[in-house]
Amino acid sequence: MKVPLTPIRFLYRARDQFGSKRAIIEDEDSWTYSQFSDRCHRLASLLLSWGISTGARVAFLSYNSHALLEAYFGVLLAEAVLLPLNVRLTANDFRLILNDAEADVLFLDPDFLPSIEEIRGDLRTVHRFVQLDPGHQRDWIEPHAYDELIQQQSPAPDKDVRPIDEDSTAELFYTSGTSGQPKGVMLTHRNLYLHALEVALMLGIRDDDVQLHTIPLFHVNGWGTPQFLTCVGGCHVLMRKFEPQTTFRLIEKHRVTLFCAVPTMALSLLNHAGKRDYDLSSMRLVNLGGASSTPDLVRRLEETFSCQCVAGYGLTETSPIVTLAFPKAHLGERGEKLLQTKAMTGYPIPGIEVEILDHAEQPLPWDGTTAGELVVRGDTVMKGYWREKQDDLAPSDAWFRTGDLATINPHGYVRIVDRKKDVIISGGENISSLELEKTLLDHPAVLECAVIGVPNSRWGEVPKAFVVLRSQQATSQKELLAHCRQQLARFKVPRSIALVESLPKGGTGKVIKRKLREG
Repeated sequence: MKVPLTPIRFLYRARDQFGSKRAIIEDEDSWTYSQFSDRCHRLASLLLSWGISTGARVAFLSYNSHALLEAYFGVLLAEAVLLPLNVRLTANDFRLILNDAEADVLFLDPDFLPSIEEIRGDLRTVHRFVQLDPGHQRDWIEPHAYDELIQQQSPAPDKDVRPIDEDSTAELFYTSGTSGQPKGVMLTHRNLYLHALEVALMLGIRDDDVQLHTIPLFHVNGWGTPQFLTCVGGCHVLMRKFEPQTTFRLIEKHRVTLFCAVPTMALSLLNHAGKRDYDLSSMRLVNLGGASSTPDLVRRLEETFSCQCVAGYGLTETSPIVTLAFPKAHLGERGEKLLQTKAMTGYPIPGIEVEILDHAEQPLPWDGTTAGELVVRGDTVMKGYWREKQDDLAPSDAWFRTGDLATINPHGYVRIVDRKKDVIISGGENISSLELEKTLLDHPAVLECAVIGVPNSRWGEVPKAFVVLRSQQATSQKELLAHCRQQLARFKVPRSIALVESLPKGGTGKVIKRKLREG
């Protein structure tokens, strides 16, 4: 018998096996898995009552909330595609993504009503707007808010998953690409199902786990938590936005056992003055990702939370987790060596293969020093980019090109050493240097420019721009930064701009960013 691989089966399992168990906690509210399943089915009924067609894109613009978590299953129950939007983007970004994806419906937090009102007339396909919280009525938005709408529905009957095409798209996430324009990553039912099983196995997730959602649910599939924690019947504790004191308070109150963090978040927790005022003894695991970590950061987290801390690596295109840096018991590592291992990029989760290739697409040795482009293949690699050919596959064996330069040591541990793609990772968010360069070039005084990432103690790295002005044109760093703020999301704006006479170039006229990084 072949039953399609779909996350819907995780919802059914959690309801049937853990129905009376508390599934979701948000502020002072909570829901059991039976109630969670009921709400997901009501959301599906709502969408179907609106005539949502198979494969239609349903967008959510929301902080972490029960509604967004319900969408991970309810949208799929309606045979539609979930499109979570990054709340840190601008109105222009929302316009581009919603039009490119041809979204039918947009559910949004009231905080974003001004942004959507600004672009509403430019949205070509969105025909329904639903606020997630009541009390902020507009003439263009549904008169009832999310909770009211789903309570008016009867739950949709259980979906017979047998007709589902497991290779059909379930989620669509937009990520910065080398072109400077956001690219829609298509993750299939099969991708999400196998990613959940493989990560749950690697992390040792259990039904008594309580995970605090420190990572935004809209960010790279919520790092897989919606699926893998539901799969085993664990408890989701939702935090609207990451904040250190709230994190400590929720860990103590709900006996949280694990959370994920990018290094920026980890440092803010470690530097919080009141961290010793809370009981953190329930913690068993901190998973670091989103940017490179250090042995010292791992050590400090383990000392603060009295639990294991391991780094990892992933991409939107891989659902996202590729590697985790758990120690291998047979190696018998101790002390500083063990901390160095936990801070590495890690080794592949089950179902994933990695390789490093040279410019001729030939494998390089796993000696821990030879660097090549990291390529990935396996169960969790995306179906492809929305509206694009899958051109990021190497020609030989359909490996996915990560754009990262890495080494692999004899024990199979990956270490990222550089990036081929001009994407800057700041605080766990991708920033396209090409997008920043295009924005600067729109300024009439700018002749040419280049943007690189420079180290930053808080964010890991931040964008820095080098600008050459046109002849007889004058401007200032302050004016150029103001120009960027008008066009870009705040987190994308360069932290500094250097006005220079010229940019270092190679024989073909291409800017040599390596020389800019070297100073």
